[in-house]
Amino acid sequence: MDTNQANFELDVIEASHRVPVLVDFWAPWCGPCRALGPLLEKLEAADAGRWKLVKINSDENQELAMQFGVRSIPFVAAFVDGAMVDQFVGALPEGQLRAFLDRLVPDPSEIERRRARLALAEGDAETALEALQAALALDPGHDEARLDLIELLLNQDRLDAARQEVALLSPKITGGYDTRFTALQTQLVAAEQAAALPDPATLAQRVAAHPDDLQARFDLASRHIAAREFEPALEQLLAIVQRDRGFGDDAARKTMLSVFDLMGEPERIAAWRRKLASALN
Repeated sequence: MDTNQANFELDVIEASHRVPVLVDFWAPWCGPCRALGPLLEKLEAADAGRWKLVKINSDENQELAMQFGVRSIPFVAAFVDGAMVDQFVGALPEGQLRAFLDRLVPDPSEIERRRARLALAEGDAETALEALQAALALDPGHDEARLDLIELLLNQDRLDAARQEVALLSPKITGGYDTRFTALQTQLVAAEQAAALPDPATLAQRVAAHPDDLQARFDLASRHIAAREFEPALEQLLAIVQRDRGFGDDAARKTMLSVFDLMGEPERIAAWRRKLASALN
């Protein structure tokens, strides 16, 4: 497709969050451009949606050409997730173009994972679930997609399904120290324990009446983690660390670290890390 300054944001930047986008800066008078353009179109058709080709007439869009430092054409820029990630100048032969694309274009499983992320950003959990299942059907060994699926299932309180997916993760994830897996495992365990624990109000009353009841504090933290109420959970865990770091084999500090990975909010995490460091010192 052709685009211009007015439609660049939609046709390139937004589109690159779904699939990689190659932008071909060309001009009618450019001989190498006339050789490269049809070759790019041929490869785009062969790859059937794995990436998108966008053509820009540099004579008619000089501001865009200047913005991306185009000094010689053909100039091809690759965009992924809203940013330019690679480029080349000149009419490359087909073999070199294919090598360039192979470095850039994700496999079909990763494309489905991207679709899931976009669906979640739009609040469409059903489509995200479908896309992650498709990603894993294409590549059962795609651990990152499976972790995405586990997180989605946990957020839907589908504990049995999440546990089944955990069992399918590769040993390199479950046997090593993968911070994301550890965080999701913490959430899963907390959710499983929560079913057998008193309700949060009862636990809060117990803590208020007996501030040094560390087990009650840890149980209340587990309740909060299961509900994805991370700040209240961290308050209880920090109180345990301040009173007795050795409680439960340092369980409160270790759980705080996993909660940091679940939160995904750098500024809040940094504030809690400072509080934890102060408590440990």
